[in-house]
Amino acid sequence: MTTSLAAPPAPTVNADADVEFLRETPALFARLKAELGRRIVGQDNSVRDLFLALIAQGHCLMIGVPGLAKTLLVKSLAEASDLTFRRIQFTPDLMPSDITGSEILEDTVDGRRGFRFTAGPVFTQLLLADEVNRAPAKTQSALLEAMQEYHVTVAGTTRALPQPFFVLATQNPIEQEGTYPLPEAQLDRFMFCLNLDYPNAAEEERILQETTGAPFVPLTPVFTAEALIQLQRAVRRVHVPASAAQFAVRLVQATRPHTSEAPAVVKRCLQWGAGPRATQSLALAAKALAALDGRLNCAAEDIAAAAKIVLRHRLILNYRAEADKMTADKLIDELLKTVKWA
Repeated sequence: MTTSLAAPPAPTVNADADVEFLRETPALFARLKAELGRRIVGQDNSVRDLFLALIAQGHCLMIGVPGLAKTLLVKSLAEASDLTFRRIQFTPDLMPSDITGSEILEDTVDGRRGFRFTAGPVFTQLLLADEVNRAPAKTQSALLEAMQEYHVTVAGTTRALPQPFFVLATQNPIEQEGTYPLPEAQLDRFMFCLNLDYPNAAEEERILQETTGAPFVPLTPVFTAEALIQLQRAVRRVHVPASAAQFAVRLVQATRPHTSEAPAVVKRCLQWGAGPRATQSLALAAKALAALDGRLNCAAEDIAAAAKIVLRHRLILNYRAEADKMTADKLIDELLKTVKWA
């Protein structure tokens, strides 16, 4: 059985157009970053990583304390990308039909009764799942199924989701009482996990000045949904040389503590490592990083640069790691020192 990263069908291949899209990607991102900079202060790494997720067709999990502009960042990204946007605030009483939609019995114009489907908020292009760990497992599963299959099934009828379709989910790392943590298999559905940190003093002063005065100005779309789909197709065509592919495989296999390839720090601190989907995500992230640099080939350096955002939520630490104050990011740093690039 093989593991796959589901993706919607791509348009007819046009190699020359794909190369042109890749060449223009650095300038496109520069315009997007400048446009978001009119509203978002700091968070440069998060802006870059979200753009990587968009062009690599991956969903993101964003972890950060309240007040770091996660919602504003995602909403602004949708506005600057000309994507339709919906937000779901996850709560313990949220039901699957609150996400997917439901059929409503109503009277028709000819006096009969029939069912009419009312689409849920998942029928959008950019969906913010706010505090996804506060909803019960059944509701989480409904969202995760939509993320994987790009469609939902209600009352026996399958309905395709708009394209492109992205889920950006947030989690609050502080207060976990009364929450339903995502199991490892569902965490694996997210291509990236982004950690958002506090702004520095200068950025926080700017936030104070800019958010307590005049209302936000509208953002100008930098590209369209159709152009984004074309760029996604072009990114998939970026070449992964054998050296980069081999490094990605060695890096992921080194996270599995029960294998001979695992270094001592992994055997000591990890309960479970990453699966094959992590290898695929590393390759796609490397392709996106290469495109962001205007390159048609990715390298082992791109694999290393994407290691943390791809692997940190796929590593299951054990009690020894907690005793040693070992985090997933620290462990990945150790792996990058240990695993050979060539």
